[in-house]
Amino acid sequence: MGKITKKKVLPGGKRHRANLESRPSNSFDAAQAVSALKKFKGTKFDQTVDCVIVLNVDPKQADQNIRGSVALPRGIGKSKRVVAFCGPELEKQAMEAGALKAGGEELAREVEKGWMDFDVAVATPDMMRAISKLGRVLGPKGLMPSPKAGTVTADIVKAVKEYSAGKIEYRNDKGGNIQVPIGKMSFAEGDLSANLQHFITTIEHSRPSSVKGQYIKKIAISGSMTPSVLVTPPVHVAKD
Repeated sequence: MGKITKKKVLPGGKRHRANLESRPSNSFDAAQAVSALKKFKGTKFDQTVDCVIVLNVDPKQADQNIRGSVALPRGIGKSKRVVAFCGPELEKQAMEAGALKAGGEELAREVEKGWMDFDVAVATPDMMRAISKLGRVLGPKGLMPSPKAGTVTADIVKAVKEYSAGKIEYRNDKGGNIQVPIGKMSFAEGDLSANLQHFITTIEHSRPSSVKGQYIKKIAISGSMTPSVLVTPPVHVAKD
């Protein structure tokens, strides 16, 4: 009697197994990658679509750490709760622009006492001395306003509007990886691919001058409950 070979069972539920089996192994351009992602079997909720970019950087080198903020052209399908640290002359404008709360030292004291019901904190440059003491409570949560992230700015009204609408911050981790949301699975393919391409271009333009060779090593997109799809990284052309 011949040996019976058991079929390998993939982990997860039926939908997850089907998605793993149909996952393409090759990489695509932005539009094709989004199209492939949306072909996976869906869920009952609207999944967030994330983009992960693996960079050829050394995070131990200060000049090779990538950090910034970007407003994606089609938004991310989610509004954010923003607080604005500013002088009294700007408080009303900040609130009208969409800030959850706006103020100076009084708002700083409230945060210092433990109030943290917000997603983003922005500040005018003149407020940094007043809120410097908040570094120990906001820093570990990634909420401390920073010029590099674009959350310290003289145009506080514009900052409140953009971050309330879903402007995102990005920074590489210790492994040189950046992960951000680029929209929702319910977005039209064209909107998702526009956001994806815009973000890739943003990171490409952030290339440190000290990085040699291929800067973007790998790009992948995925839904909250889907396998990832590879996106072909832009090719670096060395300058003479």
